[in-house]
This record gives sequence, C-alpha cells and structure tokens, in this order.
Amino acid sequence: MHAQRTLRRSITCAGIGLHSGNKVTLSLKPAAADAGIRFRRSDLGDVEVPAAVSHVGGINHATGLTRDTVRVDTVEHLLAAFVSLGVDNAIVELNSPEVPIMDGSAAPFVYLIQEAGLKTLSAARRYLKVLRPISLARGDKRIALYPSDHFKITYSIAFDHPLLRHQSRTIRLTSESFIEEIAPARTFGFLEEVEMMRQQGLALGGSLENAVVIGDTGVLNNALRFDDEFVRHKILDVIGDMALVGHPIIGHLVAHRGGHALHTDFAARVLEDTDAWTLVEAPVQPADAAPALPARRVARTAN
Repeated sequence: MHAQRTLRRSITCAGIGLHSGNKVTLSLKPAAADAGIRFRRSDLGDVEVPAAVSHVGGINHATGLTRDTVRVDTVEHLLAAFVSLGVDNAIVELNSPEVPIMDGSAAPFVYLIQEAGLKTLSAARRYLKVLRPISLARGDKRIALYPSDHFKITYSIAFDHPLLRHQSRTIRLTSESFIEEIAPARTFGFLEEVEMMRQQGLALGGSLENAVVIGDTGVLNNALRFDDEFVRHKILDVIGDMALVGHPIIGHLVAHRGGHALHTDFAARVLEDTDAWTLVEAPVQPADAAPALPARRVARTAN
C-alpha cells in the first residue's frame, strides 16, 4: 500500500498522563493528504503542534513537542503506532499537555487505530531512503542508519542490573511484526529512579498498571510479556522518535544504549545530512475503500 492513508473515522478514549498524573481525553481524527500527524490542544483554543523534529521541545524521560508556549508530551508510543500501521495523516486532539500512557505500551493505540479503520488517499507516500551511513555517538551511546531495502531495527541495551546486563534484538518492521512483537512491550524503570522522578514532579501518573518496575532482585509487578520486553520497548521508543523525520524510513537503524534525547538528536541529524538520503515517491495505487489491517489479536489482549 503506497498511497498515503488516514483514519476512516474519529475515535476517542481517556487515560492518565504518565508524568503529569492528569486525566486526559484523547481523540484520533482523520486528516487530509500531506497534513502529517498534528497534535491539537482542545483546551488551548485548538492550537496545533506538528509531529516534526523541528518542534521537539525538551526531553525529560519522554519525547515532548512544542509550538510557541504550547507543548505536548509523551508522544512516542502513539507516533510509533501511526507509522507502523501506515497512518500518514491524522489529528490527535487532547485536552491536556500529555498523551495518556494507557498500559505503558503501544498496543492500546494499535487497537484504537484498528477500530477507527484506515482510508486510502489519492496522494503518493514519500519514503526516506538511506543512501549512505549516518551516525551519531554520545559517549557509550550510539545510533546509526545504513542503506537497506526495507526498514529494519537492531537495538541493544546494557544496564548495571542482573536482569538487564545485555539485551539485543533485530526486527524487520512491518505492521504485523510491530503489532505482535513490539507494540505490547511496556515502558520500564528502576524503583530507585521512579522515586527520584516523583520527587522531581515526574511519573505522578505512573503505577504498576502502566509500567514495568524493576527492583533490586527482579520485576515488582506482573509478569513480563516477553523475556526481552525491555529492549523491545526501546525499539518501540525509537520507532516513535524517528517518526519525527516526517517520512517512513527505508534503511537499517542500529542503536546501542540510546534514549529519547539521542533518538531525537539523530532524527535532526538525518534531516541535516541531505546528501545521505533521497525521498522516494511510490506510485499511487487505486483508492481502497477499506485497506486491510493486520489481525487484532495482540492489540485486544492489552489491558
């Protein structure tokens, strides 16, 4: 499916902001071709903030976007669901500064998109195809893009904790692989870090229901969804952060010990290195009244 797509109908849900603790009403709405993903603050006169790397406005344990004095935080999980399911254009309306955390994964957003359905538009989708390597390193953290015939991600993490000494995973990103292997992976944090964040006024909406909390000897709350759920969630995060380049990527993304700051800085670097990639406009296929979406099994099992 190489034409741009949007949502077939609007859909609404409610939740809690992970860091603010505020109740949030979130609506996903259709948008016209070439509109991109735009966050609309209904509590501030419908001011819109584009999901673009030029609007990244501060990274504090999540990715935030700003436009003038208006900001929207914790956008990465929803953006990952949009780009992975092939949604190019949508309005995300919310009445609070933060996208709800839901269960800490992208599976609830996958479910919302599936319920809304997709509509094919009469405009070609443009892909960012990598022509030569692009890289960025910050100490022992590094990230790079290499030429490839499809979007593939290799991510590795390493922490000073017996549960997370080292995890690594490679995945070729498709709608199906995202839904089944990446979307259900939840955000995670160490207990001592969570306590520090709350002292700083963050993670006020965090609970054992929307994050995997790691203590000295293991996970404090319910069982992991995957043995390597932690690195899978890092893949989820980088998909959402790299969506800020504004085009689906054709390339192999390789990251080690990254985070939102490194991801978003790298997204900006990619756009600056204009000789390292080209935009490929795929031919438009005939408009499809109801584009097929992958099965809903995983999304529906998310709490």
